[in-house]
Parts: sequence; structure tokens; C-alpha cells
Amino acid sequence: MDHLFSFFGYIASILTTLSFLPQAIKTIKERNTDGISLLMYTMFTLGVFLWAIYGFYIQDIAILLGNSVTLLFALTILSVKIKNMKRETY
Repeated sequence: MDHLFSFFGYIASILTTLSFLPQAIKTIKERNTDGISLLMYTMFTLGVFLWAIYGFYIQDIAILLGNSVTLLFALTILSVKIKNMKRETY
């Protein structure tokens, strides 16, 4: 039974991680972040970073890998958002 729940954990990690891929690709292609909240993505990125640290600490590969990849996607979107805001300022 433990294997079944571990399987669910891995599938959940994969699905939630991959759910950010379309937004990251769209943001990179279009460079449009008008509809993206800076506060929300900053908080989300920090939260994902902390989840990755937690996964490392408890040695849970599903939590660590899922959140590490999600962190890369979130940082990509957040960095484009910040660059766009700087451009709009000038």
C-alpha cells in the first residue's frame, strides 16, 4: 500500500510541476507578463524554494525534484515579469 501512495506522490509532483511549463513557454515566447501578479509570483517562488529545501532536508526525492523544477519555471516567469516592469519604468 505504501508503494501506491508513493506512486500518487510522484504523479502529483509531475503533474503540478508540468502545469507551469505552458505558462513559462508562453511567457518566454511572448514576453508579455501583464496579467501576472508580481506579489503572487514572488510569494509562490519563495514558497517553492522553501519546499525544495524541505524536500532536501527530509530526503524526499519527489518533493525535492518536483519543487526544484517548478522553481526553475517560476524563476523564469518571475524574471521576465521583473524585466518587463523595469522596461516600463524607463
